[in-house]
Amino acid sequence: MSTAPMVRAEQVRKSFGRLEVLRGIDLEVAPREVMCLIGPSGSGKSTFLRCINHLEKIDGGRLSVDGELVGYRQSGDKLYELRDAEVCHKRSEIGMVFQSFNLFPHMTALENIVLAPMRVKGDSKSVAVDRAKTLLARVGLADKVDAYPRQLSGGQCQRVAIARALAMQPKLMLFDEPTSALDPELVGDVLDVMRKLAEDGMTMVVVTHEMSFAREVGDSLVFMDSGVVVEAGPPREMLANPKQERTRTFLSKVL
Repeated sequence: MSTAPMVRAEQVRKSFGRLEVLRGIDLEVAPREVMCLIGPSGSGKSTFLRCINHLEKIDGGRLSVDGELVGYRQSGDKLYELRDAEVCHKRSEIGMVFQSFNLFPHMTALENIVLAPMRVKGDSKSVAVDRAKTLLARVGLADKVDAYPRQLSGGQCQRVAIARALAMQPKLMLFDEPTSALDPELVGDVLDVMRKLAEDGMTMVVVTHEMSFAREVGDSLVFMDSGVVVEAGPPREMLANPKQERTRTFLSKVL
């Protein structure tokens, strides 16, 4: 099995105008690892996640997924931005689940899931439909094939969104606060699906406020604040005994 990191960030920087949101992020995520990112609002967690699949372009440093630069190719000492078609191809290997589901409201659960495999990967309809039905069963929604998003709860919509991301057979899954828009009683079903994904060996980077999930499922925990990594380590150890004062202050308010 390859020991090269699935994600490697080296001094990654990102600014919006004069606001420097990421100020030199160094991180590595190993294959099959579940990394949880925590921190206050505005700390750069979601921006970093969006940089991993080139939804945001970085302004400095290097970012690679599975040994290949994200959004760029290197020739000599220079980096050249890839064409949109190449970026889309690379992005298809990275699943992303957003806070607000982003399902197409005029499509059924099944139609939402088969769209990208057929359009982007060129899968036949029968192959795409078979995989979609398998994935809906996997996330506990086998009976919701023909349901529209408006007929589903928030938690069910989020599980359809996870199935949609998995339909592209990604090598990496990114979750941007996947439970923060859900009613408390619906959170557990989504976290259970993510827990099973982790057990199946999916490499995951999860921006989350769910400390129990980070403690039980995470292999590593990263605390970010003001665009830098303040502290990183094994979740149980870090949650029980944070080394940095800033981490202690944050955890005292959320635990």
